[in-house]
Amino acid sequence: MVLVGVGSDDTTTDIDWLVRKIVGMRIFPDAEGVMNLSVSDVGGEILVVSQFTLMASCKKGNRPSYVNAAPHEISIPLYEEFCKRLSAALGKEVGTGEFGADMKVSLTNDGPVTICLDSKNPV
Repeated sequence: MVLVGVGSDDTTTDIDWLVRKIVGMRIFPDAEGVMNLSVSDVGGEILVVSQFTLMASCKKGNRPSYVNAAPHEISIPLYEEFCKRLSAALGKEVGTGEFGADMKVSLTNDGPVTICLDSKNPV
């Protein structure tokens, strides 16, 4: 599962970096149990869910601010392009939810692995 937050300053350059990282990241175990295989290597699938709350800033006060999240006229086209490019790189369609909908999504996290990727901080 890939949770995607689109920032107001995101562009297709961010999409390209994220797609390369997601498809190539070696996060699945090989025969020895070492995280050494990518989603492509294991023939895996990807579910992409838009999640504007990932753009929350909690620097000040106790209420998160979402001013860094892109408005719909920016985020929807970028989200759709991200899904399109991710599908092409994976070689199969990625699953998606409905952008901006109040969805109930269930995730079983297999092991203690949750990875945050920030295209604005690619180091």
